[in-house]
Amino acid sequence: MTAYEQRKKTIVENPKVWVITGVAGFIGSNLLETLLQLNQSVIGLDNFATGYQKNLDEVQASVALEQWQRFHFIEGDIRNLDDCYQVCMGADYVLHQAALGSVPRSIKDPIATNETNISGYLNMLTAARDARVTSFTYAASSSTYGDHPALPKVEDAIGKPLSPYAVTKYVNELYAEVFARVYGFKSIGLRYFNIFGKRQDPDGAYAAVIPKWTAAMVKNDDVFVNGDGETSRDFNFIENAVQANILAATTENEDAKNQIYNVAVGDRTTLNELFTAIQSALASNSINFDKSPHYRDFREGDVRHSQADIGKAKRLLGYEPKFNIVQGIAKAMPWYISS
Repeated sequence: MTAYEQRKKTIVENPKVWVITGVAGFIGSNLLETLLQLNQSVIGLDNFATGYQKNLDEVQASVALEQWQRFHFIEGDIRNLDDCYQVCMGADYVLHQAALGSVPRSIKDPIATNETNISGYLNMLTAARDARVTSFTYAASSSTYGDHPALPKVEDAIGKPLSPYAVTKYVNELYAEVFARVYGFKSIGLRYFNIFGKRQDPDGAYAAVIPKWTAAMVKNDDVFVNGDGETSRDFNFIENAVQANILAATTENEDAKNQIYNVAVGDRTTLNELFTAIQSALASNSINFDKSPHYRDFREGDVRHSQADIGKAKRLLGYEPKFNIVQGIAKAMPWYISS
């Protein structure tokens, strides 16, 4: 039995109250689905800035009635401190996922990104501290590595940030460290590397590459590649990220707390390779896309290559990613096609 399987067994036997911010979003709704299936009680907070009611509806359809009744949704905003206090009081674990993501969005509107990702984060951190929750796990970002050239990325070696978004996620880590030192309130940050999977929005200017390309291919539309296609990323399936959150939130290893962890697969895939992988997965679902991609300018603020060293998460949390990129795309494809 893996560490994750053992941990799931433990929390089923000892149900807790979890808070998920950004619960109607991509990662938040996947966390909600898993926790409800494990018979946990969940308080969710979302303002629907980037989340959707349809995501919650989909989760409701995937769980039993008695499991759904363990979910309490609050429509609110992490920028409102009172909303943060409301969700944290009486909770055991906080999974803070709410944020304004996207490097391009932050370049276009740095003030909105700052207000949500720094002020909103600080509100949640303060409310969780005052509520004396057992653990606070937050979504950090691989963007924190900035211009540091080394591969794979190791948690204690970062460069200068390349976007306002990266600045905000680094500030989250700094606040977490200060709260541990000043107040004795420890937390865990998870540096996500290009998470993908069901309920990731394929529409809009800031859509992630996998759902955006897949939606285009399903419609037989053109696919656009930023740069020459040799930019690479450590693409990580959503179920691996869910595993990391649950392991981090419930760890009893004191050495594992007040830490930052890479959450990835530990591999690197170029955009050209990704294009071929999606094309192949669609073909396995009887959808043939035979157009060549269109190449355009590199996107401002993007790093050239990204790959994680996940040794620390394996060692201290027991994290073992179950899905590589091909397996993740194959599992997500039916959802992409039907959505």
